[in-house]
Amino acid sequence: MTSSPAPDGAYVWIWLPGAVSPVVGGRLARSDGQLLFNYGQSYLHRPDAISIYAPELPLRSGVLPLQPGLAMSGCIRDASPDAWGRRVLANKRLGRNRDEGGHADLDELAYLLESGSDRIGALDFQTSPATYAPRLAGNAPLHDLLEAAALVEQGKPLQSDLNMALQHGSSLGGARPKVLLEAEERKYIAKFPAAADIRNVVKAEFVAMRLAAEAGLDVAPVRLTSALGKDVLLVERFDRVKSETGWQRKPLVSALTLLSLDEMMARYASYEMLAEIVRHRFIAPMKALRELFSRIVFNIVCGNTDDHARNHSAFWNGDRPSLTPAYDICPQIRTGREASQAMTIHGSENASRFAVCLEAAPAFMLDAESAKTLIIRQISAVQERWPAVCDEAALSDAERLQMWRRQFLNPFAFDNAPAEIRALEPRH
Repeated sequence: MTSSPAPDGAYVWIWLPGAVSPVVGGRLARSDGQLLFNYGQSYLHRPDAISIYAPELPLRSGVLPLQPGLAMSGCIRDASPDAWGRRVLANKRLGRNRDEGGHADLDELAYLLESGSDRIGALDFQTSPATYAPRLAGNAPLHDLLEAAALVEQGKPLQSDLNMALQHGSSLGGARPKVLLEAEERKYIAKFPAAADIRNVVKAEFVAMRLAAEAGLDVAPVRLTSALGKDVLLVERFDRVKSETGWQRKPLVSALTLLSLDEMMARYASYEMLAEIVRHRFIAPMKALRELFSRIVFNIVCGNTDDHARNHSAFWNGDRPSLTPAYDICPQIRTGREASQAMTIHGSENASRFAVCLEAAPAFMLDAESAKTLIIRQISAVQERWPAVCDEAALSDAERLQMWRRQFLNPFAFDNAPAEIRALEPRH
């Protein structure tokens, strides 16, 4: 069989603040195994032009150099699909070529050009600098999307209409099955159960996100629904704004980009490093620091150890970042008593303990008493609201027992904490 040659570049289209349609911002091109970007002259001459992310791609002419160790700019990579989206696109490529012995020969540029256009943030990628042709799909029924996701997990080809529906959401991050939905004048990410789940991950994430909100965190709104007898989590998108003339898109970057890291360097990500960036660059840094510290604490409260740097992000207004609402807060299965966060909290320490949070408090401009009070309030809020939120999720007694004191408020979290915090440890 013959395959079409891989494209050597892509035009980057961007939604400017307040706009409902995109303009060409520049071009991404291959160069010695890297993807390099340069702004178009017409874009640079626009009075309303903003940088895609100034620390990486400042508004200036010429090919822009990459940050050390990167093969493409992080703010561009943030718009590319992660594990689930890549799986969907590979399934589509394999399904198209299956009878001819084809294989999913996709690289980073192909992932950008083939994934859905309603991607996170305010960018999209096209082969044309003149005509914007979005890769979209109509709203397929939720049960059809659930079935399609299951087929992708099994490596089975899809019908063309379902292929388009899943491709629409293929630019989303994360490894679990998910799709994009639009309903009731809102846009959602719908998260499905995975075939390998041995517990109800969908409900666990719902409970964690709801309790995070009850504990005072700024989190994306969530609700539960069902399809084909299975639970589905709907997470309202915070990077879209409905206006009278259409949907506006809000630019954002991941914490991985803020830290000038990529996936291969993610192990070096640190909450203290992120706090330093917040102090020097962010809008309302004191408020953002307190919120970030609160999220670390809550991840420990609920047993979410998947708090890696791509699971934190910031809006970008062309000048300064600001924290987005929290998302992807999901309790993880524990294999033993001890647990560690994905990012270090204080120095090289990432143990999932409140005592480590207290040691890190000065980096977040919090004194010991304020940090301790914040932790106590979160623990108290979770204990108080636990029954009602579990009722919202219609959790069985067995499901509650599976999470309580195993993920939520695990005894390890209280090790070496001050007496006032240890006194709140649940005993049953």
